[in-house]
Amino acid sequence: MKPTSTPPPSAVRLLEHLLADCVALDASDLHFAPDLPVYMRVHGVLEPQADHPRIAAEQVKAIADHLAALSDRPPLSTPGSLDGAISAGGARFRYNIFRRQGKLAVALRRLEDRFRELGELGLPESLYKLCQLSDGLVLVAGPTGSGKSTTLATLLSRINHTRRCHMVTIEDPVEYLHESVKALVNQRQVGSDTEHFHEAVVAAMRQDPDVILVGEIRDLATIRAAITAAETGHLVFTTVHAGDCVGAIERVVAVFPAEEQAGIRRQLSMVLRAIIAQHLLVADGPGAAGGRARRPGGDGAPPAPRRSRVVTSEILLANPAVANLIATEKTGQIYSAMEAGTALGMQTLEHDLARLMMAGDISETTATAMARSPNILRDRVRRLQAGAVGAGRNGGRI
Repeated sequence: MKPTSTPPPSAVRLLEHLLADCVALDASDLHFAPDLPVYMRVHGVLEPQADHPRIAAEQVKAIADHLAALSDRPPLSTPGSLDGAISAGGARFRYNIFRRQGKLAVALRRLEDRFRELGELGLPESLYKLCQLSDGLVLVAGPTGSGKSTTLATLLSRINHTRRCHMVTIEDPVEYLHESVKALVNQRQVGSDTEHFHEAVVAAMRQDPDVILVGEIRDLATIRAAITAAETGHLVFTTVHAGDCVGAIERVVAVFPAEEQAGIRRQLSMVLRAIIAQHLLVADGPGAAGGRARRPGGDGAPPAPRRSRVVTSEILLANPAVANLIATEKTGQIYSAMEAGTALGMQTLEHDLARLMMAGDISETTATAMARSPNILRDRVRRLQAGAVGAGRNGGRI
């Protein structure tokens, strides 16, 4: 139900101005709350915006009600929070309205304005092979703000443009809008189109789907439904909050009661096709792209330094050896299987960090802080350096 009151024009104009500045500064996130400065995260750094006055509680509430109305959500009138997504100013934003000390606050994240290629995202283009799978489970792991939704949107866009199939997405909120191209695409939003993730997944299996996107597997019922969907001949994509591939497996298994975990490991070993674990890092290496970020308004303020970010990823492909390790609870040995499977397209986090260091995208300090094992990272750097020297002697390139 939409709110009955109309927000004052001043609140709408303020929101439009904030969103326009967010786009102009290439900020990924926008935060505002009563009596606090407006904050924006520009290339990974969250900073107050001196150009914007503090926003009164009444204005924040008016903006929050307006956001809810734009996405057909009821206003937040009880304790808790409210998620949604809107298109405004030529961009799309995901928002969360929440209470802090009894007053409303708003956090918005700017989504990509187009579907990018995997290479643009910094991921191997070999991952497009996942779009050709007929069934199974594909997990994209990473912390909040690591680009999981963007990676999934890229993979689904490729399916949409290359396969005649039926895709059903279940999201909270719907972030990237897919118009049917070759595929028939139906996008459902939890809270307005369906009550719960797990109910929507169960219902989707009766809707003749080929591909199902589950925005996030948050609870036991949703994980169980997603695994069942993968078992019954559907290709299921979803996300999980985990730092690496093994952590993603353990995170899924740990949701289940102890007496069920052995069985879930066996099920997971049969349906899992791949895990992509990714992180966003500030590109602080000597070869990182420079440039300056523009400030809107032409007020003569000096431009802020640009801090671009890069993706580092770990990729696990579930071949028979990996499936056996999952089923027999020997996930600690999976890293060795990943090292042995580089020719198949697998890679460890340390290997990708070493690649980014060699390319000059990130500094040794950043790579070492991100690596699970600094010693393994240094070994991978030495190997890449040796390969580069060998390639140079042969007149080739690695």
